[in-house]
Amino acid sequence: MKSNRTLYHGGKEIVKFPEIRIAKYNKDFYFGFYCTNFKEQAERWASRYGSVGVVNEYSYEPSENLRVLVFPDMTEDWLDFIVSCRLGNSHDYDIVEGPMANDTVFNYVQSFADGEISRAAFWELAKFKRPTHQISFHTARALATLEFLRAYEVKAS
Repeated sequence: MKSNRTLYHGGKEIVKFPEIRIAKYNKDFYFGFYCTNFKEQAERWASRYGSVGVVNEYSYEPSENLRVLVFPDMTEDWLDFIVSCRLGNSHDYDIVEGPMANDTVFNYVQSFADGEISRAAFWELAKFKRPTHQISFHTARALATLEFLRAYEVKAS
């Protein structure tokens, strides 16, 4: 039996009841509610909007009844999955977890998807980036595994 773990979501507001929202742009793992294991990463997400942001903290209880896809590292499969999602292709997973294609890595992903750089060039550029983590919730059943704990404000540095 897996134990609970703490996840963080950085944004502009307190989110006691997470939702899946369709956004203007496709995300790494398609549309979903995104969190991270890394508190510092969530604080960067929250403060990117200006002077004050909010980090929401959740208890996550994994469920064996959900379809979960985990990418422990940046791999060929991870890259292909992100390119597919960023091109607007959905999937049938409840939860997807793995490294994040942050702004810099995303630019490399986009260049690869557009045929501007080779797969080998992508990996050469991406290997020097600091570790990131994201876990995205894509269904109501997946969101039910989250319990809001608290929220706190962070200021841009």
